[in-house]
Amino acid sequence: MDLTERKGMATMCTNCLVNVAEREGMYQQNTGNKGVASFCTPQQFKRLDNVMVPMRAAAGGFLFWEGDETEHFYYIRSGRVKLRKSTEEGKEYILSILQAGDLICEFGGSALQYGFTAEVTENAEIGVICRQDLEALIRQDGEFAFNFMNWLAYEHRVTQSKFRDLLLFGKPGALASTLIRLSNSFGVMEAYGIRIDMKLTHAELADFIGATRESVNRMLNEFKEKEILDFRYGKIIIRSIKALQSICHCNSCPTCPKEICRI
Repeated sequence: MDLTERKGMATMCTNCLVNVAEREGMYQQNTGNKGVASFCTPQQFKRLDNVMVPMRAAAGGFLFWEGDETEHFYYIRSGRVKLRKSTEEGKEYILSILQAGDLICEFGGSALQYGFTAEVTENAEIGVICRQDLEALIRQDGEFAFNFMNWLAYEHRVTQSKFRDLLLFGKPGALASTLIRLSNSFGVMEAYGIRIDMKLTHAELADFIGATRESVNRMLNEFKEKEILDFRYGKIIIRSIKALQSICHCNSCPTCPKEICRI
């Protein structure tokens, strides 16, 4: 990408406290985001950063639509981006909610198209990477190519673990898994449990697991009655992470470490 192209793109509840032991267990579950930079050396990521074109994206905007060609990739410096997919019947599914450090990249072959839509849900700073620039870095640096392959494999494992939880243990298991993943990605420890630091409607939770809003509402009420969850100021508080793990058989899956268990 030449300088002119880059410049052009750049302008474009109850009140009961959680006991200490339970709170410590929750803290261990809440992990930071393992973005693409953690798979590179500082020098490698600096070279990747040098080919990024800065772009600001306002909440409510879109980076691309499903079916657009994958000529550019998007590194999230700040903000949040929701990936969603639509069916021919008009049903929408939320695939993921990405944050700072994540890279949106459909890589491999030529003339690929994005299989999902990227919607900005929180004002974001984006680094736009031209496909040709990334391919050039991979050709020039074998170690970077190997590390990039490791990141792709990591993303594949995250997707595989999601499929496992969505398909094997029914809708309650899928919802429990989604809540655990949201807490790992966006959880904030409080005296009452883990607060998922984003407002999610019941319809949005339903779109994560392919269920109806009514069924999600019923399951959330059941979780609240069992003191697994609470709700404060429009946000979800997880009071018993172990109960959610039991519902989705989390402890029986040693191949899914905590850095894989994210949304």
